[in-house]
Amino acid sequence: MTGDAMRILILGGTGEASALAGALAGRADCAVTLSLAGRTAAPKVEPVPTRIGGFGGAEGLAAFLRREHIDRLIDATHPFAATISGNAAVAAVAAGVELLAIRRPAWRREPGDLWTEVHSMEEAVAVLGREPRRVFLTIGRQEAGAFAAAPHHAYLVRTVEPLDGALPVPHLTAIEARGPFDAAAEADLIHATRTEILVSKNSGGAATYGKIAAARSLAIPVIMVCRPEKPEVASVPNAAGALRWLDAGDHAGSATLRDV
Repeated sequence: MTGDAMRILILGGTGEASALAGALAGRADCAVTLSLAGRTAAPKVEPVPTRIGGFGGAEGLAAFLRREHIDRLIDATHPFAATISGNAAVAAVAAGVELLAIRRPAWRREPGDLWTEVHSMEEAVAVLGREPRRVFLTIGRQEAGAFAAAPHHAYLVRTVEPLDGALPVPHLTAIEARGPFDAAAEADLIHATRTEILVSKNSGGAATYGKIAAARSLAIPVIMVCRPEKPEVASVPNAAGALRWLDAGDHAGSATLRDV
């Protein structure tokens, strides 16, 4: 450890990352840097020093860890951010830095859910079929373009950032909004737009679960995109677990810290 303070790098962009940064802000025993990918034009202001942008792959991240004398690396990125999670695992080993991932639990199918699970956006497009349908896309701006392959559907797309031509189809309604979204409001939106099918990533968490609960209550089918594989590293489900891991000091190398 360098100096009196534990130097911590949080790979963020999620509510868990924000919660952890907030909990560590102001602690004299921690020097925290939050790193954001830079995909959001106006990210939430955080109470710790924040850097924006990539590192240049695993090698660049490892170099950053060494240069900044990082003691602990926390991967609190989105469940679908497989590339940075893979880079974090490789970089942590290369730089000799302890790594913890915050992996929020995935949503589980409940009675009444009409899910079709797929493993890619291309597969989700195929499941929509040839008959025109009214589709509610809640997958983010980055991957919306995959659905341009099926322009015969009418799309309602909700994103945090402007869609900016990412989905060039003739029947498109774009909404810019940031969660959380409650189930009642989501049900109203689905009803008002006459949505026939919902496409969602299995992001987990409470902030965007309202659409899943609403679809269940209205018997609306959901195409659920499964999470990508990520490296097996020490992990906890939330920021509270990460705080306990940091405060524990001497860490075991188990893949899941069930007792943390």
